Amino acid sequence: MDFTIREATVADMTEVRRLIQELAIFEKEEDAVEVTVEDLVADGFGERPLFQCFVGESHGEIVGMALVYNRYSTWKGPVVHLEDLIVTKKMRGSGLGSALLSQVVQYSNDLGVKRISWEVLDWNEPAIKFYESKGAKVLRDWDVVQMDEKGIKTFLEQVKN
Repeated sequence: MDFTIREATVADMTEVRRLIQELAIFEKEEDAVEVTVEDLVADGFGERPLFQCFVGESHGEIVGMALVYNRYSTWKGPVVHLEDLIVTKKMRGSGLGSALLSQVVQYSNDLGVKRISWEVLDWNEPAIKFYESKGAKVLRDWDVVQMDEKGIKTFLEQVKN
């Protein structure tokens, strides 16, 4: 292994933001990332952190990350949501993804959660195979539902009328 896994620090957020942008490009959503380095610092390292982040580092360079946050399932109880697990192209196949996922699973187990959840694009077969090989179950009969900021405002306007 030519990398280490550690908790992210404020100083890492510029590189974490770079990895987020790299993932957006891979997922064909290059212009979708709105979060800034300042947002990541404020949201992850303030008085009430909204997420926990782990980074993979090789030769002083951050080459992967996993960002998680707490959720609650009405069926199961406490849950950790894996928002993103990102490995740079040059590090794919090195074991870094497995190491980051292991860190997330250990962190979640230490919290005593009942489940870890995340999404994967249906066309990303390498990621699906990776997750399934680790014992994850890909629920292909569920659709992800989101309401963006514009949708929120539209909804609230409709409720007022």
